[in-house]
Amino acid sequence: MRGVNKVMLIGNLGKDPEFQMLEGNIPVAKFPLATTETYKDKTGKLQSQTEWHTVVYWRGLAELAQKYLHKGSLIYVEGRLRTRSWEDKEGNKKFATEIVGENLIMLEKKANGSGNGDDADILGADIEGSLPY
Repeated sequence: MRGVNKVMLIGNLGKDPEFQMLEGNIPVAKFPLATTETYKDKTGKLQSQTEWHTVVYWRGLAELAQKYLHKGSLIYVEGRLRTRSWEDKEGNKKFATEIVGENLIMLEKKANGSGNGDDADILGADIEGSLPY
């Protein structure tokens, strides 16, 4: 049986995407994404716990992330986990686990025509991109 490596997150960008062009004109965008879970503790008090994830987009999705995403943007990310390793300047082995994004849906609230802003439409931009490998 084959394995499954699938991640689905909805969260807010912690900062604007870092965008760069790699060798061969391959665009890449990276940013932190915050997901917050809310629950009640034993005493019934509402608690929240935030997890931070590093999201990486390649090629077309990287360009879209650079153009449309900014700190605070609410997005849906679909992708897979990837752990990479390297040695720092002192020779210590370092690890980073990232989400390699394969799908992006931008979720922004838009006030309805009544002007009261109570109801909100979710706008989605469902965009598929190609990966470098």
